[in-house]
Amino acid sequence: MKKIGAITVGQAPRTDLIPEMEPILGESIEIIQMGGLDGLTKEEIAAFHPLPGDNVLVSRLTDGTSVTFGESHVLPRLQNCIHELEAKGVSLILFLCTGEFPDDFESNVPLIFPNQLLYGLVPAIGSRFLTVLTPAKEQMEQGMRKWSPHAGQVHMIAVSPYDGPGEVLKAAGTIPAETDLILLDCIGYTVEMKEMIQTLTGKPVILPRTLTARMICELV
Repeated sequence: MKKIGAITVGQAPRTDLIPEMEPILGESIEIIQMGGLDGLTKEEIAAFHPLPGDNVLVSRLTDGTSVTFGESHVLPRLQNCIHELEAKGVSLILFLCTGEFPDDFESNVPLIFPNQLLYGLVPAIGSRFLTVLTPAKEQMEQGMRKWSPHAGQVHMIAVSPYDGPGEVLKAAGTIPAETDLILLDCIGYTVEMKEMIQTLTGKPVILPRTLTARMICELV
């Protein structure tokens, strides 16, 4: 059985996420999970305020709640996760986050960043009007910076996948009619949410968790 590592910026295991990826990856792949916030209390995480220029991250804790924090606080902890997963014999490591990360992580195995996959796919589709769902209002400005170079026009909507399908569907009701492509810019959005939005809008919807799983199948 092949081993791959999976790092969430929140806490592992991601029982909300991995079960939707496993059927795509198949039974011959073992997923070993770690998290950048593993072992921390909510009080400790609450101190991770975004610093000036920091990317804002939103992720899930093991109790099912979500947290918002600055990326800079978790980067050293993510590096430790990489080293520990390498020691466990994984052949590659997937980041369970669509955020932007620095390119200076040390690793002896390939690191797969969903955001980089999306950077290749979205321009290839050639969207004239891209609507992007992102978990938090604090992420909307950075979302515009990320996606404006890759589409004719970008419209941002803030709604957390961790608030549940009902809230996501409500937010999807505000998607502009001229939208020709919808991107769910967080690994936390689910297959159910994608299908609801497709049914509501009749537009193509990109879901990072399943997209990434299918890409990994080409590599292992």
